[in-house]
Amino acid sequence: MHGLKAKLLHAKRYSEKVQMKKTLKAHDERNVKRPDSEAVPEGALPTYLLDRENQKDAKALSTALKQKRKDKAAKYAVPLPKVRGIAEDEMFKVVRTGKSKTKAWKRMVTKATFVGEGFTRKPVKMERFIRPMALRYKKANVTHPDLKATFQLQIMGVKKNPQSPMYTQLGVLTKGTIIEVNVSELGMVTTGGKAVVAKYAQITNNPENDGCINAVLLV
Repeated sequence: MHGLKAKLLHAKRYSEKVQMKKTLKAHDERNVKRPDSEAVPEGALPTYLLDRENQKDAKALSTALKQKRKDKAAKYAVPLPKVRGIAEDEMFKVVRTGKSKTKAWKRMVTKATFVGEGFTRKPVKMERFIRPMALRYKKANVTHPDLKATFQLQIMGVKKNPQSPMYTQLGVLTKGTIIEVNVSELGMVTTGGKAVVAKYAQITNNPENDGCINAVLLV
């Protein structure tokens, strides 16, 4: 992303962050106990009350904490919060091996997968999970929600598969999976001026049915 679009986007994000900080600060100040300088009692105070300060009754920081949690939840909100569960029978196909095909400890992954650069398969006799070459993907069509534009970006890794931690480890790409994509060619920068290399995106389609990966960038 370059030029005027990038400037407008960064200005908008900066104003949003400033507004969020102001909101949090207002919540913190509202709920903190502080001395009440306005309340001046009539008449003289006893000596044992002279060293005490009148305090305004205030709640604990529960409201501020709730607001912070809401903001944090909104920051990490994803387009697809719930996805359909996938059974192991649907995910894996049993591969029978051995001279008389009696051994059934190998599994073939039937969904789209991602393997990193320089990936080397294990020896055939030791490989438990087989990931077919035809179902391996390296690029994804990522849509930027603010710009309403789609870019084809390189996949850098699988962050989390909601189905199972094992699927995350195997790099299985199903609907709702959070992937890491390379956004260096978009020219995105942080508020400090540093270039952003990678960002997270969530897959919104079923790659094994469509033959491609469509995702939405998490900004």
